[in-house]
Amino acid sequence: MASFTLESSAFKNNSEIPKQYTCEGADISPPLKWKGAPEGTKSFALIVDDPDAPDPEAPKMTWVHWVVYNIPADLNSLPEGARDFPQGTSEGVNDWKAVGYRGPCPPIGRHHYHHKLYALDTVLPEQKKISKPDLLKAMKGHVLAETELVATYKKQH
Repeated sequence: MASFTLESSAFKNNSEIPKQYTCEGADISPPLKWKGAPEGTKSFALIVDDPDAPDPEAPKMTWVHWVVYNIPADLNSLPEGARDFPQGTSEGVNDWKAVGYRGPCPPIGRHHYHHKLYALDTVLPEQKKISKPDLLKAMKGHVLAETELVATYKKQH
């Protein structure tokens, strides 16, 4: 069985996110590509978050950068700066209380950014302004597989 993997042409796993995908650059989402989704996948969900907030030396919370769900099962990538999604795809609310991608902007230290992709056995009901906790609750019992791509960033000031 093929393993479910997520990658980016902009950075490798456990390497640094290029500046253009952060608040110090264009603040656009990186290109993402995946393969090996299990049979029976009906949709994908993506969560990008930072468990090191606010300070990697003393993390107090996980900061959510992007929430996307109901990505069609026949899709295997999101382009750089993804904004126009296929019919039915929805974006949730990040921790800036906004919909869409917001890139790394760590106040102190080098943070880790987790790009988590979930293969689901269903298409989730549309929810207005869904948050990460609400999405995780909606996905419960529907996750066929998950994969993760981690990258780091430290502000260059």
